[in-house]
Amino acid sequence: MLSTYKEKILRDLEGVPNEMMPKLQKIIHLLTTELITKTKGTGNRGSLKGIWKGSQIDESLFLEARKSLFPYEDK
Repeated sequence: MLSTYKEKILRDLEGVPNEMMPKLQKIIHLLTTELITKTKGTGNRGSLKGIWKGSQIDESLFLEARKSLFPYEDK
């Protein structure tokens, strides 16, 4: 059974002249391959281990960020 949107799209396609079909097919192909984000099917996010390796954080930046996120702690 087709979804309501697929049915609407198919009905709209019936009204498109045959000479426009090649252009329409290119547009649909671009939408499905380039613009629609593909989701990872594995469910594994991977590891971020080591992403901050070697980075140095200035203590004043840390304190400023902490105050902005948790202003109630310093009262």
